[in-house]
Amino acid sequence: MTSYDVIMEKISDRTIKVGVLGLGYVGLPLAVTFACKNIHVIGFEKSEKKAEAVNLAKNYIGDVNNRDFEVVVKETKKLSATTDFLRIRECDALFICVPTPLDKFKKPDMKYIEESCIDIGRNMKPGTFISLESTTYPTTTETFMKPIVERESSLIEGKDFWLCFSPERVDPGNQDYKTENTPKVVGALGLEAQNIALAIYGIAIQHLHAVSSPRVAEMVKILENTYRLINISLINELALLSGKMDINIWEVIEAAKTKPYGFQAFYPGPGIGGHCIPLDPFYLEYIAKNYNFNLSMIHTAGAINDLMPYRMMNKISYALNRHKKPMNGSTILFLGVAYKPDIDDARESPALLVIEQVARKGAIIKYHDPYVSYIKDKAGNQYNSVELSDKVIQNADCVVFTTNHKVFDVDYIVKNASLVVDMRNCVKSVAIEDGKVFKL
Repeated sequence: MTSYDVIMEKISDRTIKVGVLGLGYVGLPLAVTFACKNIHVIGFEKSEKKAEAVNLAKNYIGDVNNRDFEVVVKETKKLSATTDFLRIRECDALFICVPTPLDKFKKPDMKYIEESCIDIGRNMKPGTFISLESTTYPTTTETFMKPIVERESSLIEGKDFWLCFSPERVDPGNQDYKTENTPKVVGALGLEAQNIALAIYGIAIQHLHAVSSPRVAEMVKILENTYRLINISLINELALLSGKMDINIWEVIEAAKTKPYGFQAFYPGPGIGGHCIPLDPFYLEYIAKNYNFNLSMIHTAGAINDLMPYRMMNKISYALNRHKKPMNGSTILFLGVAYKPDIDDARESPALLVIEQVARKGAIIKYHDPYVSYIKDKAGNQYNSVELSDKVIQNADCVVFTTNHKVFDVDYIVKNASLVVDMRNCVKSVAIEDGKVFKL
């Protein structure tokens, strides 16, 4: 039997052993999903703390079902974690789910993907299928991954191992779409690789969409998030203009939504946060320069987004001035630091940038978030979430809604606050006093 026949047989009879590199927001849900389908999964982690947590079935990812996690770790024992990357040789298929940040110049930081490829190349056995799920720029699989794995393994892609790109589509906090039922795009190098990819992902994922190559799949992910970046940046700019014109942008959006075709609603806020939208489009901007192509729309949208926290600081300052108070020395209570409602994820949250700017102006910072117990700014200063009470709200010179968590009792907060800046349209039907609430 050929290596291809062997791996396809293992997939067919469910004896295939899977390795997941990186057990974060993408990797752990994927590992648990495979394990729930009775597939033996080894999770590979650089963090001993995370590996230990997995082996003790201590869940640290909100989108992972606690009961499923406990079953696959403690009862069926289909999932375990390790920091020993030599065990890569035990696996028939490997999924790379590591971070892909940008550096301070908004250039891709590929070190985590590179480290994963080196670990795989040095330790994998012949006949291994490798899929990258980490967001990256088009051509990464072919021009970045392949040479590293071939160099480190002395094996040949397409003959001794197979490569694929299948972009993650994790949406933290989404109760309707999880790893299993979110349609998955798959693009592999060659027909054999594509057949393997569809077969193995088909075990765990309900709906698959095959594309002709990894670079197409890589571009799919970038398109999805560039579309959102541009549209959110557009509505943020229109919100700022509407404020100057005494127009309620939220009312405008609700009216526009009545059109049954040709319009999709996007909503303004203090900026764009999370692990995708603020980062992914700039991977494309980076690679476009290699083709002497200028992506002016992405650049402009990014510039609008980057300025939003500064403009929100000005909005707070304006509201305080209207109440004859300076920013310096005023106590500002921020409500919510997660980047979206009802989750514990504060990565790239615009709330953190607004807080940083307000603190630089001499304000006293307090915040409350039921999902995020503490935050740190770039200078290393730590802020702890305070309990929300009448006294805490009343003692604040300004209360700022930066995340629209459903648990916030907006009526109660507005009633006790002397001044409110609402960046998320939390204050809607609440009866308010003129000049007390300032909207984005």
